[in-house]
Amino acid sequence: MSSTPSAATAGTDPAGAAAAAVALAGLTRAYGERVALDDVTLTLSAGTTLVVFGPNGAGKSTLLRILATLLRPHRGTARVLGHDVVREAWRVRGQVGLLGHDPLLYRELSVRENLRFHASLHGVAEERIDALLEATGLIDRAGDAVRTLSRGLTQRAAVCRAVLHDPPLLLLDEPRANLDPHSIELVEPLIGRASGRTRVVTSHDPRGGLAEADVALGLRGGRATLLRDATDVTPDEIGALYR
Repeated sequence: MSSTPSAATAGTDPAGAAAAAVALAGLTRAYGERVALDDVTLTLSAGTTLVVFGPNGAGKSTLLRILATLLRPHRGTARVLGHDVVREAWRVRGQVGLLGHDPLLYRELSVRENLRFHASLHGVAEERIDALLEATGLIDRAGDAVRTLSRGLTQRAAVCRAVLHDPPLLLLDEPRANLDPHSIELVEPLIGRASGRTRVVTSHDPRGGLAEADVALGLRGGRATLLRDATDVTPDEIGALYR
């Protein structure tokens, strides 16, 4: 593995951080005495996919939660589409779509009721809900309570929620978890590279993750031990993060 890199190592321009889709400078977050993220710095251009690798507990989900304004950094800064995630959190929230291990859906409400609730927060029309339900193959299950759905169907519904307001930045925490091959085909146009959105994706799959990445970030113990253009990274290097 490489030594701790600078943002320039990833083929990005620190001087253009203010205009970047994502800009991190010395980002640090701790839980008590345990440091989850330690001095992470990078910039990510619009339309680019950053794939984040690392073992459990490396800080991947913490990074996504900070970018989604669900956690505050303890040191350093994080900017999303030019907005500080702490001082301008309200601006950031309308610009990101988070798809994590928690689907962020109300279990007792139906799929459609959940999407209508989130649509009301963003001023999204009913037609958008119908289009997403059709695209993800959920139109016939739209009236079912989320608690009755399989994990795969729940993940599809969570995809609908994450992209409902057409966010320019997607934060995807192992987004294909619980999805069968057909489900993956359905959601790829919405959350995959073809979506055209800037994406920050966590993955444990060296080959698959590198294949969809423009930039690869390797975290270990909260520190960025690898940060390079994905074409310059091998699966073996990613595998070494886990050993």
